[in-house]
Amino acid sequence: MASGENRASASEGLDGDGLRIAIVHARWNTSIVDRLLEGALRGLDAFGAKDVGPIAVPGCFELPMACQAVASSGDVDAVVAIGAVVRGETTHYEIVSEGCASGIQQAQLQTGIPITFGVLTVESTEQATERSQGPGSHNVGEEAAVAAIEMARLVNDCR
Repeated sequence: MASGENRASASEGLDGDGLRIAIVHARWNTSIVDRLLEGALRGLDAFGAKDVGPIAVPGCFELPMACQAVASSGDVDAVVAIGAVVRGETTHYEIVSEGCASGIQQAQLQTGIPITFGVLTVESTEQATERSQGPGSHNVGEEAAVAAIEMARLVNDCR
């Protein structure tokens, strides 16, 4: 089974009605992040979830703190983190990517609120473009929004 088929079957019957989901996005790499943000909004809308936000932060390193603050507010069922880290010539890429990923994981485990990872960590702008396409194409922001709905339902059902 192709990976697209796995995604489609996982979202079959998914209902976001009544869910409040925040989107927290980085302002860095705007041309890519804007497309991811559009995808995330499209994903929430497709399943009837309410968008709380979007909330902008300076860059991907700041995403974990903002996501944790939003998740701790009691106002959301899930959070979608959106950003893009493109490898450069220094170790900055590794530091930001690792800090962002581990910080988001810690924030969701500490708050008990799902925070999905719509952050691209790529080697080039071309790779980022491939992963942030428009409707009907591969868009990591849209996939993260759908995952947020699925995880919010799972967590809410377990409470």
